[in-house]
Amino acid sequence: MEFLVRFETRLPTTLSTEEVGALKSAERERALELRQAGILKKLWRVPGRPATVGIWEAPDATVLHEALASLPQFPWMDVNVEALATHPQEV
Repeated sequence: MEFLVRFETRLPTTLSTEEVGALKSAERERALELRQAGILKKLWRVPGRPATVGIWEAPDATVLHEALASLPQFPWMDVNVEALATHPQEV
């Protein structure tokens, strides 16, 4: 099942530069793992905002939630998920 996932990340301003760098590195590493697992399909940045739009694939919403929650920056993300259905013109 495919999902359109939009999220905006707002890290606390109390984090040090080193903590932010470590979080971003860990986020990239986990995203790569999710890509290799076939869950994270495609990502786009939203210009001018700390936001991302992506296509994710999981057997169900619970598995998707577990994948999103495994991201190191998840505690600071505002996430919106839309389940996608195949359009008749795509079959």
